[in-house]
Amino acid sequence: MNETLVTLVGHVATQIDYRETPNGASARFRFAVTPRFRDRQTQAWTDGPTSFFTVWARRSLAANLAGSVAVGEPLVVHGRLRVRDGEREGRKWFSADIEAVAVGHDLTRGTAAFRRVVKVESILTDSQKAAVV
Repeated sequence: MNETLVTLVGHVATQIDYRETPNGASARFRFAVTPRFRDRQTQAWTDGPTSFFTVWARRSLAANLAGSVAVGEPLVVHGRLRVRDGEREGRKWFSADIEAVAVGHDLTRGTAAFRRVVKVESILTDSQKAAVV
């Protein structure tokens, strides 16, 4: 199957909507991408039109997003592009979604400190797990 992988640079536009589901963790947020270009007439940098994408993340990426990302922060998002369309109340709609493979802070705009996630389940023995429940 051919997939369209994209890498987007932009800003978090909404809070991370994190949910635990029977199939595992899931998270989504809106992502704003605004291109900048040099206007040849004014010789100044100008913002182009902003595009909004819904970014979806699953499993550990979803949990790590919820604990690491806030509205307004600059990110780099890499994932599969999915364009959906439909009709609601007689009006056609289109949505560009990204199924995230990797997400990180854009370090051209600031600094970050990486913290490795330690899985609690892997540290506990079977008897300790039973005692926790």
